[in-house]
Amino acid sequence: MTTQVNTLPRAARRWLADRPRLTDALWVGGLTLVDMATVLDRIPRSPGWGVALWGAQTVPLLWRRTRPRTALVAMTALYVLFQALGPIPEKVPGPFLLMLGVYAVARHAPASASAPLTLSALAIAAVTDALTGNWEPPRLGSLEPISVTTFAFFFALAWLLGYGRRRIDADAERLRALNRRLAAEQELNARQAVLTERARIARDLHDVVAHHVSAIALQARAAEDVLTSRPPDPAEAAHGVGLIAGTADTALTEMRRLLGLLSFGERDLAPEPSLDHLGLLVEVATSAGCRVTCVCETPAGDALPAGMQVSAYRVVQEALTNAVKHAGPVGVRIAVRGDATRLTVEVENDAPAPDHRPVPGAGRGLVGMRERVAAFDGELDAGPRPDGGWRLRAVLSGREPGPARGDG
Repeated sequence: MTTQVNTLPRAARRWLADRPRLTDALWVGGLTLVDMATVLDRIPRSPGWGVALWGAQTVPLLWRRTRPRTALVAMTALYVLFQALGPIPEKVPGPFLLMLGVYAVARHAPASASAPLTLSALAIAAVTDALTGNWEPPRLGSLEPISVTTFAFFFALAWLLGYGRRRIDADAERLRALNRRLAAEQELNARQAVLTERARIARDLHDVVAHHVSAIALQARAAEDVLTSRPPDPAEAAHGVGLIAGTADTALTEMRRLLGLLSFGERDLAPEPSLDHLGLLVEVATSAGCRVTCVCETPAGDALPAGMQVSAYRVVQEALTNAVKHAGPVGVRIAVRGDATRLTVEVENDAPAPDHRPVPGAGRGLVGMRERVAAFDGELDAGPRPDGGWRLRAVLSGREPGPARGDG
């Protein structure tokens, strides 16, 4: 039973927190009824419309989150109207209900807007009370409920509390955004490190294969020369074939070792990246706070060469990594268009926030992208935009990359 008693209020609070409009309606409705009840026992009895007008001052608080400035202006206007009409014979406790509007505007609006509005509301309420007779001369240290010095104190207190809560909320949101960016950057860096290590292993694998295949080719030609000579030397030919077999065995052993480094178990085996996997990159960037839109207009199926799809995927991946590191949570637009003969990749991001601190880079990302694009006889154009953002455009032709110069 103890667990149920402790859990139900927490569940109810969570349920209400997920429905802010309902929470506001319940809170403001209850506050309005309490305000109306405070003037019902006045003698002589107040008219019904006067009681309703007094309670209506809190109704604009329904919009305190979305339109805090409008809410405070409306509350001030309702207070002025109430005092001008004077439906309640006795003096009311003054514009203390406006403190709720002052707190709301200080919490949900910038200080440059909330501070002047608070001073204006205080001045208008004080002038209204003076003109309608609900006035006490300002006295230092006065605790009279209708003293302008008391109004000033409580208005200032409400503004400071709201402004402090706004700063706390802003700091908390900034920390949450930094945590999201850090997690996304760590994931991107981890993936990049894996790709870099695999690229190194692939180069080693290329060297192993090129070396041993070249040796096998030379030994095969030598064996062929021995077998076609007159008279043939079977012993020499057998020795050459034995060398070929030994070299092939050594190549297979080293290839298995390197391929073993490239594999991390069956659970981590995944198909070669292609344009069909751009959604994974978009999800990672979105988790870092970026607003990503992606348009991919390419032929379906295997119409595009696999190598060109891999290179286009890596270009988009590196561009998103740079956007997250150097611009932070900004808008990013990805467009991939083309056919089997020509593919165009464009990635643009908006300008970073003024207080954003970019992560320094080594500049290897652009170099790697240029090498990938050059392998497909294409071109890469990257640079800043006039509005402070960044734009990258890569064009790849439809031919598979050929062997690099100097390969054995």
